[in-house]
Amino acid sequence: MLHQRYPRDELERLLLPRAAYHPHPTIEDRTAWEGLPPSVRQAHLVKAEQHLGYDYPSLPATLFLQYARIGNRTNYEKPHFLRRGVLETLVTAECMEGKGRFLDDIVNGVWAICEETYWGVPAHIRVQRAGNTLPDVTEPTVDLFAAETSNLLAWVYYLLGERLDTVSPLVRERIAYEIDRRILTPLLERNDFHWMGFRLRADQRRVNNWNPWICSNWLATTLIMEADETRRVQMVDKILESLDHFIDPYPEDGGCDEGPSYWGRAGASLFDNLDLLHRASDGQIDVYDEPKVQEIGRFVYRAHIADDYYINFADAPALVYPDGMLVYAYGQRIHDPAMMQHGLWLIDRQHLRVGGYSGASYRRPVNFQRLLRGLFLLNELPEASPGPPQLRDVWLPVIQVMAARDQAGTSAGFFVAAKGGHNNESHNHNDVGNVIVYLDGKPLLVDAGVETYTAKTFSPERYTIWTMQSGYHTLLPTVDGVMQAPGFAFHAEDVQYAADDAGVQFSLDIAAAYPPEAKIDRWTRTVRYERGEGVEIRDAYALTEPAQEIVVSVVTPCGVNLQDPGVVRLEERAILDGRVSAAGRLFYDPDVFTAALEEIPLT
Repeated sequence: MLHQRYPRDELERLLLPRAAYHPHPTIEDRTAWEGLPPSVRQAHLVKAEQHLGYDYPSLPATLFLQYARIGNRTNYEKPHFLRRGVLETLVTAECMEGKGRFLDDIVNGVWAICEETYWGVPAHIRVQRAGNTLPDVTEPTVDLFAAETSNLLAWVYYLLGERLDTVSPLVRERIAYEIDRRILTPLLERNDFHWMGFRLRADQRRVNNWNPWICSNWLATTLIMEADETRRVQMVDKILESLDHFIDPYPEDGGCDEGPSYWGRAGASLFDNLDLLHRASDGQIDVYDEPKVQEIGRFVYRAHIADDYYINFADAPALVYPDGMLVYAYGQRIHDPAMMQHGLWLIDRQHLRVGGYSGASYRRPVNFQRLLRGLFLLNELPEASPGPPQLRDVWLPVIQVMAARDQAGTSAGFFVAAKGGHNNESHNHNDVGNVIVYLDGKPLLVDAGVETYTAKTFSPERYTIWTMQSGYHTLLPTVDGVMQAPGFAFHAEDVQYAADDAGVQFSLDIAAAYPPEAKIDRWTRTVRYERGEGVEIRDAYALTEPAQEIVVSVVTPCGVNLQDPGVVRLEERAILDGRVSAAGRLFYDPDVFTAALEEIPLT
């Protein structure tokens, strides 16, 4: 799409030269920074003042090695992200105040990060020739967070400019040197990073969120930092070609098979790229009229259930917090009132009008270009803050996901979602035929999502983890101990969907999602939702030979009462952070099934 519409000779004509590239106000644009809402400026300054004289945490070699030694990725990532989050906080406050109060602490952060051997995280180091050990300084590799770090430092360079020279004239030189040797030159010279899409993956999957996520950071860095105009165009040209490896095979319905949390780094990062290109060309690079670009944006509100709950198939969590300003801006660009409505609702839910991004967690700092775009959009927002659109019916025929509720615009009543698809999706779970049910905006039958990532999560042992197995997804059968298998070959067949005012019916044959040893010839699942009444899941199956045992299960956060045969009473129960589950009843034939309870603590 992009590379075809904007070949290199067009880029040479359309891209603003580096000297004329002014995507956001710098610290010298005092009117812009001082024109932000006073409460937003105050909130950011208060947060930054907590880090005056800050001692940036160390990142010792043995901490890095914990991933290789014991599979723990969290212990290194926490101080890694904390360094970057504090630096971003200090830079934002310095731009808001403009008095030099935070500059020394900013330079300490910049210098500490420039001194790091590797800007990425241990879980991603295995692509280097030396393998899963300490990073090899002679082979810079680019993962998500090396690219994020480059983006952060490029914006520090752009925003503060000559003010950094008041601490030392070597600071900007060091930033430029490190960015070039770690990011720009390796990415220009190499084509073998899997996320680029220039080489077919061994598992035949298309590129996932890594592609637009890294490309957006690479693009921002290139536009800001590359002084050679010929090389600058060359890199943007390569970025567009790489992005097309994400866009071109993406489902036409815009469905994100990685789930709505990863939409924040898939579809949302695509928007980051498009926004950067739009600003870098004075609006001349513009593909917002492309239907696929529009559908990719719409996924985020189509997947919304209620409050912070979203449909969470694959590794996605049920609780998702999309950047409200980004959602609103994306909706603006594609002229989608429902997406803008969802964005406005998120903005007020996240208190962005009052506190800006001061409430952001250091666990994963806000990407600087998102922060800047959001801050300088605040004064343009309409005052009205409607509720979320909460569509009545959603059908994504390519990824085979449906959702339905009693009526649009409310959480009252039932919400049901189900999926077909295949078992080689990005961040895949073996979950063809899975169903989730909410009642009055509260969870009843759920997808457990994923526990804390470890070395095991993305290894050959992935499907030994219970959350990945079909046996722990709603009523998916385990036949004599055999569950669904991973891979493209294991998929849904004969998928049918129909919806009207009375209800919705979704049916599929899940037999092909199982290996031959499951002895399943046919397993037709029909999910029927009668609006205002309830959800019925009816299975009709045939086996190639008799089975000794068939087990089906549901995952629920509710209290469970099995006292009465034929009824599983799901009782309201307190869950995390003041939330509560729904309550309901699950009916089954006691002459066919015996009910049992298994409790699994989440980690």
